[in-house]
Amino acid sequence: MADPLGVAAELAAAVDQGRLAEQEDAGFALTLAAEIAEVRARLDAALGYADRAVAAYPSEDAAGAGFAAALRARILFRVGGRDDEALAAVTALRPLLTEQPDAPAYVSAALDAGGRTATAEEWLSEAVDGLLDARGESPEVGSEEAPGVMFFLLQQRHRVRRDLNLPHDKQDDLADRLEAQLTRRAAEPQSAEADLLFFARPEFDRLLAAQPELTEVFGPDWDAHRARLEKNLVRQANTGAVGLSVLAASANGLTGYARQHAGEPGDAEIRSRYAQELAAQPGAHIAWPPPRNEACWCGSGLKYKKDCLPRSR
Repeated sequence: MADPLGVAAELAAAVDQGRLAEQEDAGFALTLAAEIAEVRARLDAALGYADRAVAAYPSEDAAGAGFAAALRARILFRVGGRDDEALAAVTALRPLLTEQPDAPAYVSAALDAGGRTATAEEWLSEAVDGLLDARGESPEVGSEEAPGVMFFLLQQRHRVRRDLNLPHDKQDDLADRLEAQLTRRAAEPQSAEADLLFFARPEFDRLLAAQPELTEVFGPDWDAHRARLEKNLVRQANTGAVGLSVLAASANGLTGYARQHAGEPGDAEIRSRYAQELAAQPGAHIAWPPPRNEACWCGSGLKYKKDCLPRSR
């Protein structure tokens, strides 16, 4: 059986010696090394790896850099005698609570390591209040594939408040309602083909310009559209499905099909039948998943691991 600390050291050595398949993964490799060393209570080594991980993440990987910075703060709390530095580090991540779905969990974990769970509850509550004030209405959960920042923020606040034995409040009620809504949506029968309709960037923009109400179906922007598809595909793959693909749809194709059949593009039945028609055309299928280091299935020109693969988180 491999020695965990040896694995951590080997990860760091692979970064130093340029042996990673992609040097852009250095931040991830060093973060993993830091987590291994932390679990084994080698906090000095863990902190060294975490320092390097924070510096290694490319600027475009804000999610990875945020997690690494929170891990570093968590280790600083555990080292002892460096609480002020740890608190300053995690405080710098506070704006991410309303920007990244993963941030509520990793910021809370860092604060909890420093015995500041009550501070986590305060920050999460203020972040929820800020989002609710900005929206001016109760939020919807979004789709089951991409529930959104508000959903995860509310759920993490709910967990923290349970840990603190705080009484249920209206935001906890909202967390319960959104979770129930998400569960209902996931249980609703849907057309598998309709769930896999994919619109390339120009087609997506053209479709929403003509049919803005379809943001509820396909997402408010192209990033959300791709995230929904990626997460749906991952979910299907996790059930054992093979030979998966998305269906290359077009704005004119969907709207034209709707007109031809006396319906509207927003009708679930119309979308389902259009998708089934596309599915019968071999040229409409875009195979999924591509290899990590090859071009992404969405046609962005980026590598899959740098584009849609992280959207499945």
